[in-house]
Amino acid sequence: MGSILIASPLLSDYQFTRTVILMVTNNEEGSMGIVMNKRFSYQVTLGQLIPELKSIPMIPVFKGGPVGRDTIFFIHTLRTLEGALKIGDGLYLNGDFNKLKTYLLEGNPVEGHIRFFSGYAGWENGQLEREIKENSWMIGYSDAKHLLADRYQRNLWSNSLCDLGQPYKLWSKYPVYPSFN
Repeated sequence: MGSILIASPLLSDYQFTRTVILMVTNNEEGSMGIVMNKRFSYQVTLGQLIPELKSIPMIPVFKGGPVGRDTIFFIHTLRTLEGALKIGDGLYLNGDFNKLKTYLLEGNPVEGHIRFFSGYAGWENGQLEREIKENSWMIGYSDAKHLLADRYQRNLWSNSLCDLGQPYKLWSKYPVYPSFN
């Protein structure tokens, strides 16, 4: 896939307000993606969820979406990780978790290479296409450097809209609460 969905500034669903979603699958069974730019209101770390990893430095776990929150997903650039699903632009989903644990325990780099998520975003067959036609989502293209680096996360939504050019660049300035203007 490799494409991203960028939420319209008018999308009022609190789960998806100002989100950027990396698409993983889109077929006759439905669509699946990972929300790339939402944190939990409280800090969740990988070591809290996987006791074997509590000795490594804190690695945040992000909100991947409202579905399957009891499942950990990871997006990464580790092309040699067995079982990983290539999703475009040098990005992969999941893979052999035991080998990933070894990678982490050996102190290998995480920032810019791996990001962990709880849950995912899912749509029934045809649902996402309807939402795109209703202008709830714009389609952009992934950039591994931006999607995995912490320094880009704060402004990922507005930067992704700006990357689409006009009129989306203007939309990136739309206030979160227009009635407060």
